[in-house]
Amino acid sequence: MNPTYDFSGQVALVTGAGSGMGRATATAFAQAGAAVTLADIDERALHAAARELRSQGHQVLAVTCDVTDEGQVAAMVDRTVEAFGRLDMAFNNAGVQIPPSDAADEDARAFDTVNAINLRGVWACMKHELRQMRTQGSGAIVNCSSLGGLVGIPGRASYHASKHGVIGLTGSAALEYAPRGVRINAVCPGTIDTPMVADMIAKGELDRAEAEASQPIGRLGRAEEIAAAVLWLCSPGAGFVVGIALPVDGGYVAR
Repeated sequence: MNPTYDFSGQVALVTGAGSGMGRATATAFAQAGAAVTLADIDERALHAAARELRSQGHQVLAVTCDVTDEGQVAAMVDRTVEAFGRLDMAFNNAGVQIPPSDAADEDARAFDTVNAINLRGVWACMKHELRQMRTQGSGAIVNCSSLGGLVGIPGRASYHASKHGVIGLTGSAALEYAPRGVRINAVCPGTIDTPMVADMIAKGELDRAEAEASQPIGRLGRAEEIAAAVLWLCSPGAGFVVGIALPVDGGYVAR
């Protein structure tokens, strides 16, 4: 059973909210009483998620956003504040995986793509969220890294570079903004049962049995388990937690 939070009167923003961990987290914020901006580049998935939450009586805003475009990111934050008056919490979750590759053979375009979304996108989101939060003097941001931000795995150098970078961004910004009333942390998911992981399995880029065996808990994680960690990091219960990279990985990095 997850803890119960009361985020009534607060505003959350979630990128990559059309599916997987983002959708689960946006749902959890809404169920806890927050008004929520859902952002995603996939308009069909985005609006389906927003319709579902509205049908349940939640206050939501859907914003199509490509996080590699800083102008779109700035507009996303502006629209959130225009609609709801403030921004209290953000989960910068939008990210992609790329096929595994020998480090000597990887195309530069693959490196640029994964870092543009996973690292530069988080940088842009955090930048514009902080501009609002420093004005308020309050807020909580959770950036999505990965167990790939904590370890190395053969064939995943570019992806892991992007996720290590997220942890560096998080730690430095956390130190800068803690005195200003804004807490910044990162969450590091293991292999989670999401549409992106299902697609990797279908393409033969990931073996499900091996992925399950690599996590000491013996199974894939659930999107709702990442959502629970994000809500805790944004809650008063984590009020003294600043600049951490929290593994939520079934014990992978503890081996």
